[in-house]
Amino acid sequence: MPNTPTLASLADDLEHGRTSARKLIDECLARIADSSGEGARAFIHVDAEAAIETAEAMDRLREVKAAPSRYAGIPISIKDLFDIKGQVTRAGSRALEDSAPAESDAPAVARLRRAGFIVIGRTNMTEFAYSGIGINPHYGTPKSAWQRNVGHVPGGSSSGAAVSVADGMAYGALGTDTGGSCRIPAAYNGIVGYKPTQWRVPLEGGVPLSFTLDSFGPLARTVGCCAVLDAVLAGEAVVPLQPRPIKGMRLAVPTTVAIDDLDEAVARTFDRALQSLSRQGALIEHIDVPEFLDVGLINANGGFAAAAFLLFLEGRAA
Repeated sequence: MPNTPTLASLADDLEHGRTSARKLIDECLARIADSSGEGARAFIHVDAEAAIETAEAMDRLREVKAAPSRYAGIPISIKDLFDIKGQVTRAGSRALEDSAPAESDAPAVARLRRAGFIVIGRTNMTEFAYSGIGINPHYGTPKSAWQRNVGHVPGGSSSGAAVSVADGMAYGALGTDTGGSCRIPAAYNGIVGYKPTQWRVPLEGGVPLSFTLDSFGPLARTVGCCAVLDAVLAGEAVVPLQPRPIKGMRLAVPTTVAIDDLDEAVARTFDRALQSLSRQGALIEHIDVPEFLDVGLINANGGFAAAAFLLFLEGRAA
């Protein structure tokens, strides 16, 4: 996304007084409230008052050189799958509306707060994270940033998370990914989504889809932004990414199912990307993956995640 701020550029602007946390929050809140935008569908709940108070606190801390990190004061959104102290975690469903408010933040949320990121609100999602399309019949479906006048689906299940970042309603988002729920909506909205290995980020405080496949990960505007958020979520120091040479890198393009019936514009863009990589010395190999033909049959009854999620529902009912 050209000419849009990254976490690194925002941190520099905050450090040198070119912007403030309060200004960033006000700008994001204005975009959320814009009646011509997607804020009402991208967010289930907006923490406007708390976000403003936190922004002013972060600005005061920065004035006395006590900001918790260089990213302190940057607004982020949280998928409605995570516990936030004092709020009900609905997981995009009406079925959980009568649940008790969370007594504490999920560890992933707490780590973002400790770094000074400001939670601006809870984002919409596929109900119980059970689809990669992004539709929600209860809270509405935000439109993808691509050809918005057409009204494409946003991808899921972290639909509101991706749209919040793509539209500048937040500068990063906390999502979840079991089978693509960070990566799919990121791709649909022209941003970056990352699924870390499961052990990196604590899974407590999040409504599970699959206890063995779930991961908590970031959505943001660039790979570098995702690396920053991933490090914070994992409780590690933020280390700048080191570029790797493209020359000699071997990349496989599966020809079975994966690229069937591509939209013409998507196919052209994908082909241009492959050509660009090839010119830089990457080795592109088109391969058959006959196992992909079995995916539809395997998932016809919901796949592995369906059985895992049933355990969660039975546990709530017990």
